[in-house]
Amino acid sequence: MTPSPTIGLLARLSGYAETISRVAVWFGGALTIASVLLISVDVLIRKFLGWTVGGADELSSYAFAIATSWSFAFATLQRANVRVDVLYQYLPVRLSAVLDWLSLVALGVFMAVLTFYAYDVVGASLVQGSRANTPLATPLAIPQGLWFLGLVAMCVVLALMLLRSSVALVTGDIATVKAIGGVRSAQEEADEEAAAGERMVKGDAA
Repeated sequence: MTPSPTIGLLARLSGYAETISRVAVWFGGALTIASVLLISVDVLIRKFLGWTVGGADELSSYAFAIATSWSFAFATLQRANVRVDVLYQYLPVRLSAVLDWLSLVALGVFMAVLTFYAYDVVGASLVQGSRANTPLATPLAIPQGLWFLGLVAMCVVLALMLLRSSVALVTGDIATVKAIGGVRSAQEEADEEAAAGERMVKGDAA
């Protein structure tokens, strides 16, 4: 059976979203590594030269918050978020698919509320010209804005996942619903680890 144009479009958009979110994860990882290096250099200089770079702890906290929000979308697409599945694994497939859909709805509502209040925080910092009460006096709207954009990206990805899973649920495509929002099985995780190990052996790890 040939998939409808709408389903095909949603699948392509999901592919684009995964690619972009993967880039965002690399960006967050780079920020984290940079903050670790900065702190290490600061500790070594303080130990052997007796002075400090300054602001390492402040910048690392910004880096952590930004890296975290920009990794949300990728983690959700990979179904890496934690879910309690004590009873879930014993439920009928169709019922568990409905619960998968409801979990996306609940996560979407939570993220929408969080992003709404994050917008208020960034807006207030912009209007008031707020700066950090530190020697760097960082304009707070900059790190807060980058953190907020990560939350927005998460909301967009969640909306796409929810739309795609809703179409699949209505059309009876339970497998797609499970692939989008279901709990990853032990076999799926084992297969992914095996594939990653094979790429590393071949020197093709991303």
